[in-house]
Amino acid sequence: MTNPLYDQMLGRHAGSAAVFLHLPDGRQVSYADFLGRVAQFAGAVRAQGIAPGDRVAIQVGKSADALALIFGCIQAGVVFLPLNTGYTADEMSYFVENSGARLLVCAPEAEAALGPVAEACGAQILTLGGAGEGSLAQVADAQAQSFDTEPRAPEDIAAFLYTSGTTGRSKGAMLSQNNLLSNALTLVDLWRFTDKDVLLHALPIFHTHGLFVATNVILAAGASMVFFDKLDPEALIDWMPRATSLMGVPTFYTRLLDTARFDTAATASMRLFISGSAPLLAETHLRFEERTGHRILERYGMTETNMNTSNPYEGERRAGTVGLPLPGVEVKVCGPDGAEVPRGEIGVLEVRGPNVFQGYWQMPEKTAEELRADGFFITGDLAQQAEDGYVTIVGRNKDLIISGGFNIYPKELESLLDDMPGVLESAVIGVPHPDFGETPVGVLVPKPDETPDLEAIAGLVAEKLARFKHPRKLVLIDALPRNTMGKVQKNALRASYQGLFA
Repeated sequence: MTNPLYDQMLGRHAGSAAVFLHLPDGRQVSYADFLGRVAQFAGAVRAQGIAPGDRVAIQVGKSADALALIFGCIQAGVVFLPLNTGYTADEMSYFVENSGARLLVCAPEAEAALGPVAEACGAQILTLGGAGEGSLAQVADAQAQSFDTEPRAPEDIAAFLYTSGTTGRSKGAMLSQNNLLSNALTLVDLWRFTDKDVLLHALPIFHTHGLFVATNVILAAGASMVFFDKLDPEALIDWMPRATSLMGVPTFYTRLLDTARFDTAATASMRLFISGSAPLLAETHLRFEERTGHRILERYGMTETNMNTSNPYEGERRAGTVGLPLPGVEVKVCGPDGAEVPRGEIGVLEVRGPNVFQGYWQMPEKTAEELRADGFFITGDLAQQAEDGYVTIVGRNKDLIISGGFNIYPKELESLLDDMPGVLESAVIGVPHPDFGETPVGVLVPKPDETPDLEAIAGLVAEKLARFKHPRKLVLIDALPRNTMGKVQKNALRASYQGLFA
């Protein structure tokens, strides 16, 4: 038995002097050097008595060492939990306890706060900093730069990714070796990545986008990446003449468009811009093409499945859609009874394929609710699929507004509001209403230095949509609340405006 994920991502690069990481300070890390550091972290984890199948919780800043630790866990056959660096000690307590992690790795400055968490959960605690400091880094420094890779089966769990938990406690999605490997190999082929590519990597590595899409695609292609610790539009532009590709969330693209020197000349050597993790406004898509001549390639995935669909590399990259199902991935749009609806109708998207996770850790009831016996995963995303297969996400099932017995899909309203004079973007939420049960409210963000005329907008909406869809109220705010991956947090908006009609 081999370790498919390690062998095909990293092991095949043994001895390679090719550059894997370009660090912003000018240093370069070759594949051979990275493999040596990965082996040291695998040895360090094993030295703490962590056995194959045990869990290691990781909450550290983005760095080359942090990435080496993650792959050290893979080489040692250990299940890792990459955790958002914004989580508080209370939130971390849940993840460590729920996963049964035997080791918690945190930033040196967080040790005082997280030490009691580890102790209460019966876990060891070690630290890892961005500049190679910390107690785990010291243990790793003392290890050999070679490690006997732990054999793992394709169905063995490689990682837990915890969901964002907007509707209750976060769930630990169990992702197998094959879930991660199959998706990476598919994307390399679909997006035409080769060893000549240089990816601008400014995403966090505690999330499927930055870790299992961006990093794994580069490893599978034998390419290299410029490893930024955070988004810096000016630095991205500085590097573009030496790069070929960028993966980002919509915020990346709006920030670039806000930078004066971002234009056709700046992007001349780039072949591909990919967007995901949150919906890309059609306006952003079109503005980007007008400014640079490039059409952003939008794709769709989620914690439990990695990537499901993508606009094509060659062919129509259709603004407002997330493209076609990936090779080997099946999708269907279903009604409340679970039966597939005709093309063009809205329903809940379900997906099946080698990318779909193995279930939720210690939550068999939740797994049974969302993962059908035939392998289809109920995503909870409302979607419609065109006759030619293109998928459009129109919202979350929980975002559906039922007002006076009528179903209202927020995306339909948002698309209209986004096009209104003076409006940069919008979010439509359902809030409690004494007569209708709930009613739609439009939350609008104005364009810079503009003040939308809310009365005029309401009048234009009235001309376009049936009366039951009209927002009962329009509200102006400076910015929509978003999580670290750029998703609008509608639960926060609902909480803010729940008493509007009380």
